[in-house]
Amino acid sequence: MKVLSIGEIMVEMAPADWGLFRMGFAGDTFNTAWYARRLLGDAHDVAYGSVIGTDAVSEDMAGFIEAQGVTPALRRDPTRTVGLYMIQTQNGERSFSYWRGQSAAKTLADDPDWLDALLKDRDLIHFSGITLAILSPDARQTFCKALAKARANGAHVSFDTNLRPRLWEDATTMAEGLRLGASVADTVLPSFDEEQLCFGDSHPDDTIRRYRDLGATTVAVKNGSEMVHLWSQAEGDDRYDPPSVPQVIDSTAAGDSFAAGFLCARALGASVRDATEQAAALAAQVIQHKGALAPAIFEGGNT
Repeated sequence: MKVLSIGEIMVEMAPADWGLFRMGFAGDTFNTAWYARRLLGDAHDVAYGSVIGTDAVSEDMAGFIEAQGVTPALRRDPTRTVGLYMIQTQNGERSFSYWRGQSAAKTLADDPDWLDALLKDRDLIHFSGITLAILSPDARQTFCKALAKARANGAHVSFDTNLRPRLWEDATTMAEGLRLGASVADTVLPSFDEEQLCFGDSHPDDTIRRYRDLGATTVAVKNGSEMVHLWSQAEGDDRYDPPSVPQVIDSTAAGDSFAAGFLCARALGASVRDATEQAAALAAQVIQHKGALAPAIFEGGNT
């Protein structure tokens, strides 16, 4: 199986001891690739597609991707560099500050031939609302047309709506962008609070109905610690009550790890409910660790 996660990986500055920050590399779709790499066996290839610069920090980023066991699938733009974000947490909840004006990933769809080659012959392709939000309106159309082509050629396309309102031009464009992304996806992974914000949904069933009508075959509506609402074309409606977590340390990458757990389980033949159970269990472990990537939970084979 050939898995591709595509989007923007950034320099991450995460809180450390004594008021200092620790530098790393992360980003929503890369986080999903990182967790997928650890959930899948060596027989499966997990790649990450993006655009980075040619400067020293871009070189370090490329080296980091490969060192994590993820296959780099990168285009280089010598006129740009990579973005940076800083995490701050309070009571386990995160807030972000971003610097991405010169991010090379914003040119992700500027070379359609490269993009088509990147997506070709993939079994599973994952992208997010952030992937779309950083692109220009025309580039979003180009990107989604390329995904639709890959889907028509047999790829299973997954879309995590992952809402970041500040990245979008306005609320109307944001809603249109999410609809566009969902229209080229088989699996859609929204969060109910974000759907309420963007579309005014009164119930998770409203969310499921919208993405089902746009052509999705599987929808899993996350709702923090509350019930996950599920629907699939093959299995119908279902619900899953996720496990309680003793203490939330850092909710960064909760949704990204959920996506990895869900998609990997489904790709390996699990039902929607079983995939949700595995995904929720992974996310529950991740949010009890600092930072987006939590290697400690995989030490000794513990997942």
